[in-house]
Amino acid sequence: MKRTHYCGEITESDIGSEVTVFGWVQRQRDLGQLIFIDLRDRTGIIQLSFDDSTDREVFDKAWRMRSEYVAAARGIVMKRASVNPEIPTGSVEIKVSELRLLAQSETTPFEIVRDSDVKEDLRLKYRYLDLRRPEMQEAIILRSKIVKTVRDYFDDNGFIEIETPILIKSTPEGARDYLVPSRVHNGSFFALPQSPQLYKQLLMVSGFDRYYQVARCFRDEDLRADRQPEFTQVDIEMSFVDENDIMTVNEGLVKLLMKKYCNVDISLPLRRITYKEAMERYGSDKPDTRFGLELIDLAGELQGCGFKVFSSALEAGGSVKAINVKGAAAVLTRKEIDKLTAWVKDYGAKGIAFTRVTDDARSSSFEKFLTDEEVGRINSKTGCETGDVLLIIADADPKVVSASLGALRCELARRLGLIPQGTFDLLWVTEFPLFEYDRETGEYSAMHHPFTAPMEEDIALLDSDIGSVRARAFDLVINGNEAGGGSVRINDTALQAKMFEKLGFTDEDANARFGFLIDAFKYGAPPHGGMAYGLDRVVMIMLGRESIRDVIAFPKVASSAELMSGAPDTVDKEQLDELGIMLKPDKE
Repeated sequence: MKRTHYCGEITESDIGSEVTVFGWVQRQRDLGQLIFIDLRDRTGIIQLSFDDSTDREVFDKAWRMRSEYVAAARGIVMKRASVNPEIPTGSVEIKVSELRLLAQSETTPFEIVRDSDVKEDLRLKYRYLDLRRPEMQEAIILRSKIVKTVRDYFDDNGFIEIETPILIKSTPEGARDYLVPSRVHNGSFFALPQSPQLYKQLLMVSGFDRYYQVARCFRDEDLRADRQPEFTQVDIEMSFVDENDIMTVNEGLVKLLMKKYCNVDISLPLRRITYKEAMERYGSDKPDTRFGLELIDLAGELQGCGFKVFSSALEAGGSVKAINVKGAAAVLTRKEIDKLTAWVKDYGAKGIAFTRVTDDARSSSFEKFLTDEEVGRINSKTGCETGDVLLIIADADPKVVSASLGALRCELARRLGLIPQGTFDLLWVTEFPLFEYDRETGEYSAMHHPFTAPMEEDIALLDSDIGSVRARAFDLVINGNEAGGGSVRINDTALQAKMFEKLGFTDEDANARFGFLIDAFKYGAPPHGGMAYGLDRVVMIMLGRESIRDVIAFPKVASSAELMSGAPDTVDKEQLDELGIMLKPDKE
């Protein structure tokens, strides 16, 4: 028997035709003189029918079929007597003349159905079964189609797909590298790439002025719902361009993907806001702007006030900001506010000050420490009125205020149903800081990477006010998720040397890590820049899923382990000896 059709592709136009289908038994229904089998493959389900006119041997095989048995069936497509409007093939069935059992199945640890409520750990342990479920197959198939569209788009726009190495030199920046010991070069290690960054810049030096790659990348970092230790990146680099050129090319791709796979028309060019504006208004460099709850700066209203929590934070160079949750007083009770207070502590906040105004009363955790004039100024600045709840966070570290209030506004929007469903909000965040200051170490590090160019008008600040230097960097944000990021790179060797100097690299350090790139730039590096998308995250956003694990065939869990295969695992002593590796004993 040879397959002629997939199960979900059979339509009324096939009525009267003989077809052969293969798949898994979704369920078998024995009605005595009638047996129905729902056969499933990756395209959907088709009903197989058996009655008293069916050959007895075939009928008996149908009677013995059970869920998840693998079967092949041949027969004539018929009009169904009872139409099932819930599936595309619900108006047809196959009257089976030949049935083959190809493989039996034990009872599965969970039912293979859409919208399963099975715990994720169990699903991941039996991932090959989980992948049989319709929504998982839809996600993996969509991912494949998106990758093809990406390749076609870049091919049509003059880009060349070039593969860069997987085994590379370790140049640790940001997350930890995954290291691979070399058997041939005993005591030396390769690293798995966190990105193709250095190689794609070298390709620009090589004259391949438009490069792209669907690249596998690896980062040994703590996981979240939108991160994995190994992931796929759509990576591009372009020569003789500026920020606008890079963003324009990528806007064309995003517009195509949104229209083709989400049936959403987006207007171009996309809105742009600066990093400074994003942090001031939303407390995040990846703001979700589908709803309000914007941050309100109260520094001017509370400087030198009688409430020490506020005044001391401002005196220390910190900030005091609020969000006004309009009309939420009936929902955000004191008990709920206490829960939110505990919740924001995960973001470094020490607590929440609040004012809650109902028709009957006005309750506040801080107003008794303020003058009537100060309370009036707060009300005027925030627009706080009857029915509202004002939530305020103060801290000596402005980053804590932004992070906690930024996360709080998103959490409140989810809890209160303020996010319009089925909508997509896309924007660019631009002019990121070039350097990031660490209060604990008192040192600066590159916010993106050491090869990002400063804005030309800020180059002079490298020697006088390093914290104010802005980068020629930009992120694409979709519904509050960083979908991709890029920048214009440094192509001037003197400026690159100064960048290394400001990051604390000695000449020896810089050459040890990046000597091959520094040498290459001596031979003429064109102005260039690029961008990379997290493919897994983009697919997750487009499908409206909560986790990228739902769009990756075989993902890892939070501990970086794969529950199905048991990776990572121990290896034989002989393998370690061959590599010259000795394991330290566990501490007792």
